[in-house]
Amino acid sequence: MFIIVLDTNIILDSIKFKVDLFEELARICNFQYEVAILDKTLKELENKPNSKLALQLIKDKVKIIPTQYGYVDNLLINLDNKHIVATNDQELKKRLRKQNKSIITLRQKKYLILENVL
Repeated sequence: MFIIVLDTNIILDSIKFKVDLFEELARICNFQYEVAILDKTLKELENKPNSKLALQLIKDKVKIIPTQYGYVDNLLINLDNKHIVATNDQELKKRLRKQNKSIITLRQKKYLILENVL
């Protein structure tokens, strides 16, 4: 089973562009998965526009992964290959691709795509 880890910007962008994140994940993932979020990502969401809506969107639908310390992007990079990172952050995507990690990203402000499934 894979764990799809949501980054802050994919949650906020899905709200901004009115994309049903969980419906899209079900559409593109023909394998067993669960959706998770880093505890530090939750903290990042608290200070963003649409934070209440974002927290409502993920409430009771995602597992929270506890972390010790570190920058969120670095924590996401260091996840093992059973984790798929869902992000729209260009720099993070470049770093993930260099490490040959699986990525989910929003395309054309309409739908999700999955890259590099191992």
